[in-house]
Amino acid sequence: MKGRKAVVVAGLMLLAGRPFAGAPAAQQPPTNPPAGGGRGNNQYSFWSLGLKTVPLPNEPMIFDTAEQHKIRVVVLAKGFAHPWSLAFLPDGDMLVTERAGQLRVVRHGKLDPQPVGGVPAVQVTSLWGLMDVALHPQFGQNQLLYLSYLKPLSGGARTLAVARGRFDGKSLTDVGDIFVADPPTAGPSRIAFGRDGTLFVTTTSDDARAQDPSEYSGKVLRFRDDGSVPGDNPFVGKPGYKPPIYSLGHRSQVGLAVHPETGAVWSTENGRMGGDEVNVILPGRNYGFPTVTYSRNYDGARSSEKPWQDGFEQPLVYWVPSIAPTGIAFNTADRFPAWKGNVFVGGLQRGRIAHTGRLERIVFNQRGEEIRRESLLTELRKRVRDVRLGPDGLLYLLVEDDVAGDGGETALLRIEPTDN
Repeated sequence: MKGRKAVVVAGLMLLAGRPFAGAPAAQQPPTNPPAGGGRGNNQYSFWSLGLKTVPLPNEPMIFDTAEQHKIRVVVLAKGFAHPWSLAFLPDGDMLVTERAGQLRVVRHGKLDPQPVGGVPAVQVTSLWGLMDVALHPQFGQNQLLYLSYLKPLSGGARTLAVARGRFDGKSLTDVGDIFVADPPTAGPSRIAFGRDGTLFVTTTSDDARAQDPSEYSGKVLRFRDDGSVPGDNPFVGKPGYKPPIYSLGHRSQVGLAVHPETGAVWSTENGRMGGDEVNVILPGRNYGFPTVTYSRNYDGARSSEKPWQDGFEQPLVYWVPSIAPTGIAFNTADRFPAWKGNVFVGGLQRGRIAHTGRLERIVFNQRGEEIRRESLLTELRKRVRDVRLGPDGLLYLLVEDDVAGDGGETALLRIEPTDN
């Protein structure tokens, strides 16, 4: 082959993941990095590619955006250790989980230096340890809150667990697990209460266990608030199926929320390289991983022969390249009128390039079909760990610089409208 023809053929072979004669040896990333946008333990420089970090200023920041136009971003609190999740208390104070196992309170906009006592022991593995926090729907009466975390087992093993305890404002009491995954499974997990008072729990898988109904990995689970299984779960009584399974075929779900108006359960799901998803979770449905996916393996090859197949649900939204999606929030308030009805998704990085995190804004039509999408706050170069709509109708974000060491700069941000 000579000239342009040789170049074209060589390029096509590279895109297909096949080497060609005379090609230089390609650098290979780690073979099995963790789900959810992590570095893994490999020291290969692939994981350190990225932009330089930018410090957050002390004064409010103004950004121009589509439709809503000028917004103000305010830094409320700094100094978290790998923040993971955010929840609002009835009085407006906030709870923040930290990966290493601490539960923090932001009181009147200030981070309380004293962590909440009584949190169960946590084993940190890669990007996971203490993860989500959710308040019982009747928290005002029973003071119950729930935590998803990696529970230490004997011999250095660990598994996903969900604990429940009573929060008196300073510590947890009557703490106990309502669910412990057996066989053990690990990875990120989100929890959220449905409008009927049942508790949804996500689990993670990076292999065929996501399709195995006898495994908890790669599923959405559904429980009563005491950890028992509702009788109307879709697989109750079906041989070979774990009764808590509500849906299956998931990879790494790092966002979970219940739409405050429709009651629909939405999740965000990390692909490997590309193929990140937003899904509406329906009972008994199979969401395809790893049989069908829009993602590629870490060596560049496609993860599946095709991204769709009869019998599997298609994502409502997907990203190629990936953004490593995290928390998800619905803007049902009036403070941002031009954004009302929009969905917001946190992102850790785009295209596997460090310090390219963002907040994604997605617009849907009346039929629930995506019609526009905007990337916000890319100038901050921060990983957006969680996003929530506050009781005041404003958007709140947890951000961090990095996944290793002390996490660099971390902060709780608030997005406000301006008068312009």
